[in-house]
Amino acid sequence: MASKPDYNHENESDAQPGHCRSRFASLSRRHFLRGLGACLALPTFETLQPFGVFAAEAKSAGQLATSPTGAPLRMAFVYFPNGAIPANWWPTGEGQEFELNRTMQPLENVKERLQIFGGLDHVNATPGPDGAGDHARASGTFLTGVRVKKTAGADIHAGISIDQVAANQIGHLTRFPSLELTCDAVRKSGNCDSGYSCAYQYNLSWRSPTQPVAPEPNPRLLFERLFGAGAPGERKESLKRRQEQQRSILDFVLDDARSLQRQLASRDKQKLDEYLGSVREIEKRIEHAERLDATPDPAVETPAGIPASFDEYIQIMYDMMILAFQTDSTRIATFLLANEGSNRAFPEIGIAEGHHFLTHHRNKQEMIDKVAGIDLWYMKQFARFLEKMEQTKDVDGNSLLHNSMIVYGSGNADGNRHTHVNCPSSWPAAAAAA
Repeated sequence: MASKPDYNHENESDAQPGHCRSRFASLSRRHFLRGLGACLALPTFETLQPFGVFAAEAKSAGQLATSPTGAPLRMAFVYFPNGAIPANWWPTGEGQEFELNRTMQPLENVKERLQIFGGLDHVNATPGPDGAGDHARASGTFLTGVRVKKTAGADIHAGISIDQVAANQIGHLTRFPSLELTCDAVRKSGNCDSGYSCAYQYNLSWRSPTQPVAPEPNPRLLFERLFGAGAPGERKESLKRRQEQQRSILDFVLDDARSLQRQLASRDKQKLDEYLGSVREIEKRIEHAERLDATPDPAVETPAGIPASFDEYIQIMYDMMILAFQTDSTRIATFLLANEGSNRAFPEIGIAEGHHFLTHHRNKQEMIDKVAGIDLWYMKQFARFLEKMEQTKDVDGNSLLHNSMIVYGSGNADGNRHTHVNCPSSWPAAAAAA
């Protein structure tokens, strides 16, 4: 079922500092280097850059990742785990004449922006010849669309996720090609689901079939990555120092690699080439940041870290995504609210049992009601995010939400039966396709 938004389509992740940059259980230099970049930004003020300039730039760029008015277009994918209670999810009616069901009631204030699609199936998440492992397949397939390889070893294989497909096309327009967030502060490795690697459950974004993009769980580290360390007014100098440190590290790495390369066998040389590709990626990121030039840092205090309460945790990560969009630091984001199969309890709403445990309710009404309560809780957090996006004015005078496409969904449909047919999703739609 889908509503029709009232616009014209034709015009249209508490880690400690020594461990945070690797979002894996075992720290590697390669993953550490990938997380070194940091940039500064302010919102895209009309005063600082007249809106006519945006429109002219959009026209010259062939409307790449921009709305018809020339404002930036953003795209985000938000994933909730374990599916939903179908009877409480789907609305009644079609077109603009529809009524939100219990789980979606919190979205009433942005109802006119919603498109709710039924009939979305993830065929490659079904068991097929691979047997158990529906949670790993659900999240591994969500944005890749492929059947992930059943392995708990290092030979993981999925596909390039749609966010990274977009980032490859428009990522050069912003300081960060994409942004990956999560509220799973602790990551696991090895076997997570019936012979499937934890990589499939803890990552939504995949740069290549063998390379997931690890999300950031710490709001403080995420903020410092976006805007630099320190208090407001200190971040510009902090950025300069950080870039100098990065260059020193990269020079050391390259010198070290050149001397090492002569001693390696052919297979190790291949691994070294992959490693050096990461180094060159960092070099390009620094050069890109310097070309864009650093602007005064935002007058926002740096988050203290991971909050104790889960609702505050999710809210602050949603706020980080809004800030990243508002400052045009990126136009593409993914947010894993919790890993697929998460067994988190919800004392915030009086639920002591684990989420995953409850989803296997065997049609017991008390358990169904608790799962529905968790579904509703997640939706309330999402609704708060959308309303804040709607209240935030963009550079063209429209709301930030008007110029965004936010997909909210799960790779599991009915968590009790582990189905992947008619998966729950809702799409507050953008002013034009990204």
